[in-house]
Amino acid sequence: MVDPVATTTMMDPAGLKAIGAGLAVGLTGIASGLAERDIGSAAIGAMAENESLFGKGLILTVIPETIVIFGLVVALLIS
Repeated sequence: MVDPVATTTMMDPAGLKAIGAGLAVGLTGIASGLAERDIGSAAIGAMAENESLFGKGLILTVIPETIVIFGLVVALLIS
């Protein structure tokens, strides 16, 4: 008979850390892209009507990028 305890595989902690780091960067990148899509289209529409809103539109478009930076920091802390 086969011993079930001897045949179970061990989860490597380094592999789980890599999966966690990949999820941290990947999911924040997807969320940032979705947010920038909506903010960018609204900013372009506002600038088409009033060109003085360029600065505000640019700043609001860049804000979601900080989410990816936080995800990268978390990934670096995990690994």
